[in-house]
Amino acid sequence: MSRAKRTSGSGAGADATDPAARAVTRVVDSDPLGGTVRRTVLPSGLRVLTEAIPTMRSVSFGIWVAVGSRDETGPQSGVSHFLEHLLFKGTRKRSALDISAAIEAVGGETNAFTTKEYTCYYARVLDQDLPLAIDVMCDLVADSVLAAADVETERGVILEEIAMHDDEPGDEVHDLLARAIYGDHPLGRLISGTEETISPMSRRQIQSFYRRRYTAPSIVIAAAGNLEHGEVVKLVRQALHGTVLDGEPAAPAPLRPADSRVRTNRPGSVVEHKETEQAHVVLGCPGIGRLDERRFALGVLNNVLGGGMSSRLFQEIRERRGLAYSVYSYSSQYADTGLFAVYAGCAPGKVDEVLELVRAELAEVAAHGITDAELARGKGMAKGSYVLNLEDTGSRMSRLAKGELLFGDLLPVDALLARVDQVSADEVNTLAADLLSRPMSLAVVGPFGTEDFPEAAD
Repeated sequence: MSRAKRTSGSGAGADATDPAARAVTRVVDSDPLGGTVRRTVLPSGLRVLTEAIPTMRSVSFGIWVAVGSRDETGPQSGVSHFLEHLLFKGTRKRSALDISAAIEAVGGETNAFTTKEYTCYYARVLDQDLPLAIDVMCDLVADSVLAAADVETERGVILEEIAMHDDEPGDEVHDLLARAIYGDHPLGRLISGTEETISPMSRRQIQSFYRRRYTAPSIVIAAAGNLEHGEVVKLVRQALHGTVLDGEPAAPAPLRPADSRVRTNRPGSVVEHKETEQAHVVLGCPGIGRLDERRFALGVLNNVLGGGMSSRLFQEIRERRGLAYSVYSYSSQYADTGLFAVYAGCAPGKVDEVLELVRAELAEVAAHGITDAELARGKGMAKGSYVLNLEDTGSRMSRLAKGELLFGDLLPVDALLARVDQVSADEVNTLAADLLSRPMSLAVVGPFGTEDFPEAAD
């Protein structure tokens, strides 16, 4: 990692006559696969990170807020996602049409998404149109009016989205597993909320959440592409001038703290009866948090078990036996906990056999570990995935924001690849012996009843 001494001044968009308004800038990384990464902390505590890639003709610009569905109380469930919809509906300067038309008129695109721990609003435009994208995106995040009529319109849209999700059993089953493991903890709830929470949610509740949670110290702005860092910072400061995000001096918010109150349910089965042609099953258990050093070994282990067509589960269940069209493993990491799971979609009559094979494979790896050839393949898949995922400005923009928001620093690509190279068979096998021997919960969507899966899967 290449670092430079901290600097401040007009190059970062500061007012040199006002010491309290000076932004602090430093070089974070110089990546041979991309460009120079710089980080500026504004007086308000808002952070701006950019990666300059002169060979590109586009720029991806994102505003990331350290707020997600796990920050909601039970009655608030879905408010983060509701707010994500509403911010595109209009500000004091722009209508919803103005927002979309401004970006589309230059061939750009905008979108947003909500997760359990953060929300992101982003635009991708030609490099020459970056000033427009910054102005529009900063306006909608900082100054949405949340009109009462728009609240009612989007309420209907979100209820339709929830209903559509219920019609996708391959998606629904993963939410059932989260509920089976985490219960009524926010990590076990739907990001979208439910009909029971969205229907009565008032504009006042949403407005209160917006103003309490969308504060400058909790926001990271990231951009990647053909840009100049000082200019980006200057444009951001101009766009936010006079808004609630241009407040009193403050320090950036710290990383989300680990919550010792995260409790998990006893392993069991959750079944959603639906007359589907295919059964969807997920077997899983609590995993590790994202700051756990074992996460690199977990990436390798996941690749070996169910990360691709050469994985053990795919080869055994699909290729050799033809029991399922889709079978894979995955992991999710949060600030303090995580989840590891195996999914399979198969004919209802084959569920028992598929689950037996999955359990047998997990038990085999837990007991005897992986081979040297599998270790090499798993590490190669991890490294290739990391690098190939950085082939566009959107991915590089996301890397900057996640590094700052979720990890507190940006691990250079070469350092990341070196850390994967350092993963040993002992690391993977020790993790497998722990993780894969944990009691598992089971989620099922298909033509079944709870009596078909009476016991906890272990």
